[in-house]
Amino acid sequence: MNDVALKSGTQEIVVDEVFPHAPETIWRTLTSGALMTRWLGMTPTGFEPRKGTKFTYQTTPGGAWDGVIHCEVLEATANERLVYTWKSGHAENIGYGAPLDTVVTFILSRVENGTRLRLVHSGFVLPKNDAAFKNMGGGWKKVVPRIGAIAGEQD
Repeated sequence: MNDVALKSGTQEIVVDEVFPHAPETIWRTLTSGALMTRWLGMTPTGFEPRKGTKFTYQTTPGGAWDGVIHCEVLEATANERLVYTWKSGHAENIGYGAPLDTVVTFILSRVENGTRLRLVHSGFVLPKNDAAFKNMGGGWKKVVPRIGAIAGEQD
């Protein structure tokens, strides 16, 4: 990717992992509120894996932003795919807390001896969302392996 691509348009974060667990186990870990809190480090309020469900996460506020992440389930196909919006930030903030209107997609694929989990967090507008893109890029790389560890406790 060249510098021009990084400075304009949107970018996505992609994390791919293969876990030695059935898709049903990974799905349960992805969609249980109590387990989501453990792997993500934020408690979902109002979450259900059903299209149209609106829910929130609360994180550290920044500037004029109250720290609330507003989400809506766009797609939920059990054991295969979970997609939801991830909107946050405030127009008065630059950097951390800048307006963010993105989509998080989890794709589960059965593979030999387990499940491939692919996370795609898309829609980062650069340079406006530089801080979120960098922080969340590193964050998702830590969070996704936790999904596998917690799923291992569910087998």
